[in-house]
Amino acid sequence: MIDTQHLFRMTLGELSLQREVLALFDRQADMLLPRIRRGAPAVAAASAHTLKGSAVGIGAFKVAHAAEAVEHARGGAVPDAAVAAAVDRLAAVLEEAKAEIARLLRA
Repeated sequence: MIDTQHLFRMTLGELSLQREVLALFDRQADMLLPRIRRGAPAVAAASAHTLKGSAVGIGAFKVAHAAEAVEHARGGAVPDAAVAAAVDRLAAVLEEAKAEIARLLRA
């Protein structure tokens, strides 16, 4: 779920920096997901865009792709059911990423 080689490259191999950005992403995800779920469409799309960029930075590419799908759904004329499905998918892959982050931070 987390591309650790990508994370290694992005942090120049500094373990303490890797741990810091993983912890920051974890906290940011907790802050942004409620905004994505309940925010006005523009707020939700902007929050999904922010999460997408952060996910790419740590190598959580499944999260980035799911956030991008939400960003497009919330920013466009997409049926509510499709938006809800995209948000649910994002929440699921985000939970997987957070579990892996917890495991990496314990190591």
